[in-house]
Amino acid sequence: MQSYFSQNYFSQNYDVAIVGGGMVGAALALSLSETSLRIVVIDQHSLKPDLVSENAPYSPRVSALTEASVQLFKRLGVWDTMISQRVCPYRHMRVWDGEGTGEIAFDAGSVGYPQLGYIVENPVIRESLLKGLENSSVDLLEASGELSFRQLETGYEVVAENGQAFHCRLLVGADGAGSAVRKWAGIPQSQKDCLHHAIVTTVETEKHHQDTAWQVFLDTGPLAFLPVPDQNGRHYCSIVWSLLPERADEVMSLDEEAFCKALGNAFEHRLGNIIRTDQRYRFPLKHRHARHYYREGVVLVGDACHTIHPLAGQGVNLGLQDVEALSRELTRACKRGDDIAGEHILGRYQRHRKGANMTMLAAMDGFQHLFHADDLTVRWLRNTGLKLANDSHLIKECIIKQAMGISDIQ
Repeated sequence: MQSYFSQNYFSQNYDVAIVGGGMVGAALALSLSETSLRIVVIDQHSLKPDLVSENAPYSPRVSALTEASVQLFKRLGVWDTMISQRVCPYRHMRVWDGEGTGEIAFDAGSVGYPQLGYIVENPVIRESLLKGLENSSVDLLEASGELSFRQLETGYEVVAENGQAFHCRLLVGADGAGSAVRKWAGIPQSQKDCLHHAIVTTVETEKHHQDTAWQVFLDTGPLAFLPVPDQNGRHYCSIVWSLLPERADEVMSLDEEAFCKALGNAFEHRLGNIIRTDQRYRFPLKHRHARHYYREGVVLVGDACHTIHPLAGQGVNLGLQDVEALSRELTRACKRGDDIAGEHILGRYQRHRKGANMTMLAAMDGFQHLFHADDLTVRWLRNTGLKLANDSHLIKECIIKQAMGISDIQ
């Protein structure tokens, strides 16, 4: 039965302490919950599940889940909980150059799948995972304020601001891009400013999204329209609009009517007029990558380890792949009676994930430069490339396979 700690906390020893109860941290805890490992999850926010109701306002933050991520959630037993709230499958994808004529279209049916992926609000994912943890052996600690850490002979001590303390053999940083665990462990990271800010919100569109994820590359940055479920016969999309900071200033200052008009023009009115918009949010875009994924019994997953531009929607999927790789290594070590914090265990995790993550970071960096280039020759090449790729089933099949995170296309 689930244990929650807030004030009356008794110091305990754990095998694994996961700092961060977001999507990645909760998924890792649930992945390890069937082992004999004693696990605690620590977060500053509530860890009691609060499922999203059907008519609740849309969250401005969504994820494009790949087939590989969906399969993980099915194995963890939480996919049905997500479906009971709100998920939106997309069967098609349309990508085009807003400054040219190049366009490429992807369709799930061409590779024998019913959908390319699912757009799911981040709170739906997190609350479903927390619901899955309710009846597990994992303990959840809601710790207000900053955490402090101390290395011991046999592991680590984690102390909350109110004095709550406990010991663990393996300390996991799943606490986001500003990871306190990574900073305390002295794990360096490379960081590159993408020179863009993202504006995110949910908009009501005149026409149905056609079960399609749309993305247009503009000279100011990419703009994505991601499908979310209709409500009361009205049509909605979640948008991610990447803009240069000065242009983002202008767009954020627009009133609702002017914003909807500017957004519709940028999107070429492919879904008709933009009728209304929810509150807009803005954040800077950065590529970050930890130079090491572990150090002396401390290991990083998800955004604590790497962040990328959202143009391909791969951020949370990379984090979930981290979860699969790390949980696999820890489960094997547990079954063998091996040291879960051993360098040979964490080193295998790093070898499995670092190359794949670096490849994705490099690809996103290349895409950003390719579509932000003003050179006429580069523009001609990218438009020609899009047209050639659109005419090749083999190329599109390979792209779909990579984007879906599947090993075989049936």
